Amino acid sequence: MPCYFRPMMRSLLLVAALITSAAAPAQQAPSIDVPAGMHPLLEAKGEGAQIYTCAAGKWILKAPDAKLLDAKGTVIGAHFAGPTWKLSDGSEVKGKAIATQSSPEAGSVPWLLLQAVPGSGSGKFAAVTYIRRTETHGGAAPKEACTSGDSSQPYTAIYSFYAK
Repeated sequence: MPCYFRPMMRSLLLVAALITSAAAPAQQAPSIDVPAGMHPLLEAKGEGAQIYTCAAGKWILKAPDAKLLDAKGTVIGAHFAGPTWKLSDGSEVKGKAIATQSSPEAGSVPWLLLQAVPGSGSGKFAAVTYIRRTETHGGAAPKEACTSGDSSQPYTAIYSFYAK
């Protein structure tokens, strides 16, 4: 190949590489959208704290400790380790996180989609298949390193419970 074609070939290869990288789809995080066919059973506000414990100089989530409130602000249950949600009537469900999305608010715990642990639901929560945490405010782990102990970080969130 004559040497005057080499610079032109390099330019064409560079342009092709740039077009290919610009056209490549950005990798998206798993969606926290509830699968099609689900219907809402209950929506409650969680108000309490995310409890972190110090392990090897880092804050690690130990458990949530929150009240569940209805739209009027009446306590209807609790959210605690498991993660577990329990209503005042004894209904209970445990969840396992399957997708996460950063909260749009700095210093807040992420939004989550959780799947109900099979067989963990009882009472009003027996049919729950998904739980979604959104609208989080606060609750993120402290940024500074730790040496020992626990840290309680106040937070609020909306918990939505879904069934087929």
